[in-house]
Amino acid sequence: MHAHSDGSRVVRDITIVPEVLDYITTRDCDFRVCTSCGGPILLPTRIKPPKKSDLLLKAGDHTIYISMHQARYLHAIRTDMIPFFDDTGFFGQEYE
Repeated sequence: MHAHSDGSRVVRDITIVPEVLDYITTRDCDFRVCTSCGGPILLPTRIKPPKKSDLLLKAGDHTIYISMHQARYLHAIRTDMIPFFDDTGFFGQEYE
């Protein structure tokens, strides 16, 4: 299942911190920002597939699908949205 790819669904006002771009590039897959009990979470689309209502954000050669429920509150995609770090190099400065 894929989200709409029309231009009206593309998000441009949400930034992605460089560490998250590195994380996405290293894993070489698309991701989705969805809702968890702890707030927004960034998961690979193989774990949390995109929905037709998701908004799209380009992240290098990949796409981040953003839940329409999270999009209105989201200003940046930060490392604290990644639920598990398997590389200590991704721990770093907190971004706002």
